[in-house]
Amino acid sequence: MAMKSRSSSLIYNLCLGALFVLLLACSNRKKLQNDNQVFRYNEHSNISSLDPAFAKQLSDIWAINQLFNGLVQLDDELNVKPDIAKKWSISENGKSYMFTLRNDVYFHKHKLFGIDSTRIVNAHDFDYSFKRLINNDIASPGGWVLQNVTDFGATSDTTFVVNLKKPFPPFLGLLTMKYCSVVPKEAVDYFGNSFRSNPIGTGPFKFKLWVENTKLVLRKNNHYHEKDIEGRQLPYLEAVSVTFLPDKQSEFLQLVQGNIDFLSGLDPSFKDDIINPDGNLSERYKDKLTMESGDYLNTEYLGILMDSDNSEVSSLNIRKAINYGFDRQKMIQYLRNGIGTPAVNGFIPKGLPSFSSFEGYSYQPVKAIEYINLYKSETGNLNPEITITTNSQYVDLCEYIQRELEKIGLIVHVDVVPPSTLRQSKASGKLPIFRASWVADYPDAENYLSLFYSKNFAPNGPNYMHYNNEEFDKLYEKVFVTTNKDERYKLYQQMDSLIIEDAPIVPLYYDQFVRFTQKNIRGLSTNPINLLNLKKVSKDQE
Repeated sequence: MAMKSRSSSLIYNLCLGALFVLLLACSNRKKLQNDNQVFRYNEHSNISSLDPAFAKQLSDIWAINQLFNGLVQLDDELNVKPDIAKKWSISENGKSYMFTLRNDVYFHKHKLFGIDSTRIVNAHDFDYSFKRLINNDIASPGGWVLQNVTDFGATSDTTFVVNLKKPFPPFLGLLTMKYCSVVPKEAVDYFGNSFRSNPIGTGPFKFKLWVENTKLVLRKNNHYHEKDIEGRQLPYLEAVSVTFLPDKQSEFLQLVQGNIDFLSGLDPSFKDDIINPDGNLSERYKDKLTMESGDYLNTEYLGILMDSDNSEVSSLNIRKAINYGFDRQKMIQYLRNGIGTPAVNGFIPKGLPSFSSFEGYSYQPVKAIEYINLYKSETGNLNPEITITTNSQYVDLCEYIQRELEKIGLIVHVDVVPPSTLRQSKASGKLPIFRASWVADYPDAENYLSLFYSKNFAPNGPNYMHYNNEEFDKLYEKVFVTTNKDERYKLYQQMDSLIIEDAPIVPLYYDQFVRFTQKNIRGLSTNPINLLNLKKVSKDQE
């Protein structure tokens, strides 16, 4: 009997052990499957708010784009497409917009919505969300989006109307900004200021967890309203996980080690390691990573204060000499590893349909010297000199320009100041020449040309150069009553050519986005505004 008992015990233990191994294998397999359904990235710039009313910086916009929707959205070619509004109409005078909403879009489930834990989005929700944008107590940085709006409101549960003060053809593009996302009044009333960390939206992912400076987790919204072209429910992923390592080198190591799926942008700490001088992915990473790059709606430039007391910068001859006096192609090749396009066409960047192919300022040192000599003969100043003010991130570019311009007879000083000082000083008109950039707020060239409209003088507008040209202003105002897209593009190009002729700026380069992903990532689209869109992303099993 004892022998039989020991035998039974042995069999029992063997079976128990086998069951444990089986369960462990299943657990590991399930964990592997779960890992392959989670998109992981690091946000070194941190996230300040998940409330769309405060979607100002790109790090916030990326996260908010997963959580919220608006009336309209942009596709990857920057065309305005339906979102919660399934269609819209514009009045003949171009001042009234009527949106017809879908009736199958639900807010993320939450106990605040009562028994059913959710409800359908209606036009009154957009009325509330827009009023919140312009509420002084909220102090949203996105209130300017509605500055040309006289009134708006819901005429029914599925109809929302916006009336403008004057025609503004890029208005639909403005509405694609995340500021204009719809939020539920119940949630904002309940959470108050903490809605920033308790967001409830309609997007492909819903909020799960945010430990600030540590981790953000979003989960799949199983009731999302969009489907792919084959009719499959979006999104494909189960979750999004965001970490907040502040160091770009550490972020790069996380990518190389396979701990994150995605990295955007380059940093001097790893630039030469991950890409070649010709701008392509290094051989050592080709089996592990995928690299994509493309036009990014950002123009890097030197701004010149046109009403400066400095005689050099107020001289058109000196301004043209600067523009002709350095090789932009060489600058991009050696200082940015080929990432970027030399800005030899104008201020409007590549990536916009109104980008012009006319020649602006190419590298012509002989012509630059001629302009320097003209200035000397006209003024008697035989030792012209200028000062370029920049922050530490762009010292290498400015010092390159310094060396090149000194070859043509122009003495150049580079003054390095903190970013906050640079912003304040250029806005107050204290800097004769300053390095700056303009990233599109919305995908229309009007956004770029507004920097040169005389009524937008800083500090009350973005015209930091104090550029004033009557012909330019007339063309700029004509744009608002020109509804034909092609005609509007021609006006944009005429204005761009005036800017090049008057040279209130020195265009440096049109930026490019650079993205690196693990080899198993599929469906991550790219676009000229570098928006992170994860609703169609999937991960292959490793």
